Amino acid sequence: MHAWPASEVPALPGQGRDLRIHDTATGGLVTLDPGPVARIYVCGITPYDATHMGHAATYNAFDLVQRVWLDTKRQVHYVQNVTDVDDPLLQRAERDGIDWVALAGKETVLFREDMTALRILPPQHYIGAVEAIPGIVPLVERLRELGAAYELEGDIYFSVESDPHFGQVSNLDAAAMRLLSAERGGDPDRPGKKNPVDPMLWMAAREGEPSWDGASLGRGRPGWHIECVAIALDHLGMGFDVQGGGSDLAFPHHEMGASHAQVLTGEFPMAKAYVHAGMVALHGEKMSKSKGNLVFVSRLRRDGVDPAAIRLALLAHHYRADWEWTDQVLADAVARLGRWRAAVSRPDGPSADALVEDIREALADDLDAPAALAAVDRWAQRQETEGGTDTGAPGVVTRAVDALLGVAL
Repeated sequence: MHAWPASEVPALPGQGRDLRIHDTATGGLVTLDPGPVARIYVCGITPYDATHMGHAATYNAFDLVQRVWLDTKRQVHYVQNVTDVDDPLLQRAERDGIDWVALAGKETVLFREDMTALRILPPQHYIGAVEAIPGIVPLVERLRELGAAYELEGDIYFSVESDPHFGQVSNLDAAAMRLLSAERGGDPDRPGKKNPVDPMLWMAAREGEPSWDGASLGRGRPGWHIECVAIALDHLGMGFDVQGGGSDLAFPHHEMGASHAQVLTGEFPMAKAYVHAGMVALHGEKMSKSKGNLVFVSRLRRDGVDPAAIRLALLAHHYRADWEWTDQVLADAVARLGRWRAAVSRPDGPSADALVEDIREALADDLDAPAALAAVDRWAQRQETEGGTDTGAPGVVTRAVDALLGVAL
């Protein structure tokens, strides 16, 4: 599977700062110090509907991570999956009377178009669950050999008790885990499981559903968590720098994935930092495909909204915050974009050297994009009220906003 085209990232004078970011596992800020190549895995979409603003906010957040690292003159090795076979996808295809492969393909294409429009830097490896199956099967077989997996009516489950570090990503108690497991794709009430929250590794073939050769596992399809583990271990290895996604992935998805990988390799931790973006709401409730309260990136684009304004609307909120999408949020972003473009359209202006450092400082401090936007606002206001004689300043601002914030002026 191929990703989307990369927009050029302008080079800036000087060098950026190392990133301090909130780690869910420790509950505090950690300073990341990758080697020459920073490694990041961000969980991708299940392609049964279009990209909504919650998706966009998450991928925008981790795009900022990439941009901060690139500004430190590091290379970035970014991997993302596509869960192109899963219950929600199959259910939507059946509801709409279309082939599930066609549905997944159509929505993945639309996702790529949205990411391109928003100037989200693409992953180097963009891997679908289906194409990862040959690598998933041996991992499930290995977990069974290690005594960390067991069979229940043909399905194979992972035993969370096999990982002494289980629970150290989300830091939830057993009651909270059970509740979230039920809400987020698990089956804690299934009789016969060793632990209610044990996740499925391999689902035995069901009549009328797609299945693949699982060697000693029998025909079936993979569970959700092992999919990301197989892809991450294959392309990044253990101990990569950031495992990213929305805050609703901390449990069970990232918790289970970490345990799978740690048992398989005998190494800890799977990732140096578990970083989670907040949820975006509409009309008082989190945007959710199941609820249908969605604002789609593609629809806004069709309505003529500049993607740069959409991106500014996302950047106006701290990535860890839960916030609500409103017409006013978009209107404010459109107005801000207009002010910035007017400011950089002049032939000269106030010096922008301090502005570049202000943006760098804000983003290095747990991706504080609102503070970065405020710094650009101040420069634009000075340009409007005072002007300046630095003929290079508008170009510096344009390049800095592009390189660090991903907004094309």
